[in-house]
Amino acid sequence: MIFALKNIPLELQYFLENDVDGPSKLVGKKTTPILEKTDGSHMAESMDIVHYIDGQYGDKIVAPLKEEDPFKAWWDTAAMTVFKLAIPRLTQADLPEFATTEAREAFYARQSKNFGNFNDLLAKTPELIKEVETHLAKLDPVLADYNELAEGDFFIFPLLRTLSIVEGVDYPSNVRSYVKRMEQATAVSIYCDQTR
Repeated sequence: MIFALKNIPLELQYFLENDVDGPSKLVGKKTTPILEKTDGSHMAESMDIVHYIDGQYGDKIVAPLKEEDPFKAWWDTAAMTVFKLAIPRLTQADLPEFATTEAREAFYARQSKNFGNFNDLLAKTPELIKEVETHLAKLDPVLADYNELAEGDFFIFPLLRTLSIVEGVDYPSNVRSYVKRMEQATAVSIYCDQTR
């Protein structure tokens, strides 16, 4: 997100989901994203990367989190529902980190420990969609006149992007407009062509 927002060229490389050694050699653990700096050193943790890039290239454009940030608060209440809906579907998606059967199976094994049996979660889709639509309705007025760029955007846009893989979710108008605006500004596509 931050690279497109600051118009900085970026080369993306992907680790397979079951590749532990690759990330560990760079930052000491299995994690993504990882930034390779111009000096050849590496940095992990999404928000650390955002702050580093924002501070290194031109004027800072990302406002800090407010003390009681509504976006972070919304993420805290809505994220688990989004993940329960999206994670089983992401396992079926055509993503570079799942390019092998072993990688897809590794994701399933790890995430089923975190969220439970995927078939059980898929069976709960109708009730989980109702729950997530309640969360979206609460977010909608917060986005009504929102025209800033702040740390909170780096919480809610990725979460809304994750949710976009779920078919049948009704998005309120302000949320829809926000997702479209952020998709264009960040050059990060939502999963509209892979909904399940």
